[in-house]
Amino acid sequence: MSKDNILQLDHETVIGKIIYLSEKEDRKGQERGREYFIINKHANGHRKIVAHCEIDDRPAVMRDITYSLDENWLPLDCFVRISVDDKFMGTGWFNFDGDKAECETQTSLEGRVSQTMRAKGPIIKTFQNHAIACDAWHFRLFDHSKKEKTQNIGEMLLSSPDHRGATGPMLYSITSTIEYVGEEEVTVQAGTFDALHFRFVTNPELPEEHPPYDIWCTNDGDYLFLKGAVAGYMQTYYELVELSRS
Repeated sequence: MSKDNILQLDHETVIGKIIYLSEKEDRKGQERGREYFIINKHANGHRKIVAHCEIDDRPAVMRDITYSLDENWLPLDCFVRISVDDKFMGTGWFNFDGDKAECETQTSLEGRVSQTMRAKGPIIKTFQNHAIACDAWHFRLFDHSKKEKTQNIGEMLLSSPDHRGATGPMLYSITSTIEYVGEEEVTVQAGTFDALHFRFVTNPELPEEHPPYDIWCTNDGDYLFLKGAVAGYMQTYYELVELSRS
């Protein structure tokens, strides 16, 4: 873009909506929540997502996040605010610098908390803030040059170990294992896409083991979430229903 132009629009923007549906026999197809997100990809490769997430199942959860990553997809910072049962649960700011993570948070249960955590490896590679739109971003860590279709991608920091992300927010560390299923063409309400199919396998490090979680994302290097299905007791399905790019 010419430097003489008074306007600067060097970034790319993606706006979308994901719906949460129940797969349980007595509720099959019932909408149980939704998520609205905006992703900005800046000229220097940095990207930011702002997401508003609503889970209607009692006790209802509402979450707002702003999450930023550098040009190598490494986390920079994140803001998380949560309400549960229509009441304030917690608000927190996370900062990531090499092998160090910091959290400053205020919660209804723990009060004011300051945390500093060092990575188990040389660097903090990924952060889970519980926005569904970000769930597929961890798959960039899968090494396709290896023969193994199931790989432990190392440490993942969480804003909450709760399956619905309804506690904290505070730092929590686990290691994560994912399975690469393959390439597929996927049609969702937002359109038809060339996709990658991955699966999060069970994780015993959580207070309650999470059921297997299948996710399909775009096969274009941006890892946009297309759809997902959680088995086990959760029996829930997520689908991208709206998408625009500019």
